Amino acid sequence: MIKLLVSVTNVEEALQALEAGADIIDLKNPLEGALGALPLSVIEQAVLAIDGRRITSATTGDLPMEPELILDAVKAVAACGVDIVKVGFFGTALQHEACIAALKPLISQQSISIVAVLMADLSPDLAVVHQLRQAGFFGVMLDTARKNGSHLLSHMSMHQLQDFVESAHGLQTGLAGSLRIENIKQLNKLKPSYIGVRGAVCEDFNRVAKLSKTQVSAIKLVLYNNNTYAENADLV
Repeated sequence: MIKLLVSVTNVEEALQALEAGADIIDLKNPLEGALGALPLSVIEQAVLAIDGRRITSATTGDLPMEPELILDAVKAVAACGVDIVKVGFFGTALQHEACIAALKPLISQQSISIVAVLMADLSPDLAVVHQLRQAGFFGVMLDTARKNGSHLLSHMSMHQLQDFVESAHGLQTGLAGSLRIENIKQLNKLKPSYIGVRGAVCEDFNRVAKLSKTQVSAIKLVLYNNNTYAENADLV
């Protein structure tokens, strides 16, 4: 069953997303970039409001890949009580390796669930997926760094995305990146763990506008119908 991740900016939106059927409530600030971070106090308030009724995640921000900086950000966000911490993987392969090494003790010693976010429009090296699995990361997802009207499928083909999902076997996999409702049926065929949206569930499809509970419900229904169709097809 493919889950729906909805990115929200405050407590009110978090509760709207919950009521509309989102499976994962993702806390981030679209005004601050692809993975903009919200104030820690807002994250804490939203986690308290959700009160365990849904999985919660939060982003650490569009940070440079400096191990100490990434480590401190993950610790701070995890302390807010979210289930998952999302870390943007920008920069070079060597920087990625250094940050993975720095985060590994948090995963093994403190059981923090971390999802690495790779940027489809920045020519990501998918070889990092193997390193993430070895380090004990909870998951890996694809998103887009530039919010300029293009979307995930503008940068990677269905074949490439399928390779990504298959290569991440054993990890939770996510697909996001300015997706619209019409993309969901297509991406559903790849069977990622979840599909993430922000702009598609906002007024006027503007990622920095207010969340639309109606649009969350509409996308949840499409995803539910596609999940049901896929399950029935597997039984035939």
